[in-house]
Amino acid sequence: MDISKWKSVAIRIDDYKILKSLCGKKFRAPASMISKLVHDYCKYQASKEKVKYEVFIKNLLNGKH
Repeated sequence: MDISKWKSVAIRIDDYKILKSLCGKKFRAPASMISKLVHDYCKYQASKEKVKYEVFIKNLLNGKH
């Protein structure tokens, strides 16, 4: 596996069970669901801060919070 593209994370087993259930309802893989959750939350934060999503992501990745 290319470690520059993929990372592992540990989550509590109860959260994993919830994630798997959500994925089953939405026909998504856990990795896709986590990605969706991250992007949706970033969109929410960008709108809350009244900046464009792309600008929010760029600032976040550059360490400007």
